[in-house]
Amino acid sequence: MVAMTFTVIIVSGSMAFVFPFNLKTTGLHALMGFVFIALIGLHIFSNWKGLKNSFNKNNFFKAILPTAILTALFIWQPKPIQKILGLSNNLGAAQDMFVMNEDGMIYNYTPAPNYKLKLEVKAGKTYDKKAPPEIAIWLENKSAYHIKTLYTSQSKKELPYWAWKVKEYEKAKAESEQEKPEDVDDISGATPNSSFDPRDYILPERNKEPFYMLIEVNAKGDKNEFYEDQPSIIFKVEIDNKFPKAFQVLDIVGYSKFDPDEKTWDAYYPDEKLTTSLHLINSALLSIDRK
Repeated sequence: MVAMTFTVIIVSGSMAFVFPFNLKTTGLHALMGFVFIALIGLHIFSNWKGLKNSFNKNNFFKAILPTAILTALFIWQPKPIQKILGLSNNLGAAQDMFVMNEDGMIYNYTPAPNYKLKLEVKAGKTYDKKAPPEIAIWLENKSAYHIKTLYTSQSKKELPYWAWKVKEYEKAKAESEQEKPEDVDDISGATPNSSFDPRDYILPERNKEPFYMLIEVNAKGDKNEFYEDQPSIIFKVEIDNKFPKAFQVLDIVGYSKFDPDEKTWDAYYPDEKLTTSLHLINSALLSIDRK
């Protein structure tokens, strides 16, 4: 039973490293670990007389010294260890952390142990705490293509600009997955303009080109003399790892509007027809911790 339990721990641990975070896989690994500890305790209790003879000082230090060194390395996590961890697709349950309160919201995103983004959005004077506005936060590459949605309140109707970006992204991804191997001229490493892994755009060691963080915010039924329902507002900031900044402010780049000729959504510069919608967010501050 000890051998089978150890096998489950090895397999579940390998799956947890290779695949994105999954509560069932992580739970299986953790719970079987406790079972394994209990079985080891039972084994020691049942075979104590034979085992105690092997517990001399020489064997003890041979076992504890390499274990202590490895434990210290994994806790300290120098760059070689960070590179190994960066190969994992499991960035943990805390990769995305979203907290909303009366003052606004705080969003944390950790694409790698050495790269952490924190977005703090302060509520504006027209922000309704009882009925907060719909909001979407996402990343785009330098070509303005959606690469990852960080957070959304899931209302595509109220967030048309973000919804259109996601639709185009999903379309491109589906077409890429349907391509036959013989249709590909060359196979190489991850290319920032074609990869669907957001880390290929975010992490400095994978990409040297700038990328963008955007916010779309919209309050339902915010009527004024020009609109029955004012359009959503778009905020944006460029992130350039060549010229790293610890703090950056997202600026308003426009309001969402559909172009019937091009059949696309775009951000148009705000005019005097927009009133309360411009004050849903007081400020949006992005901080990046690059270790």
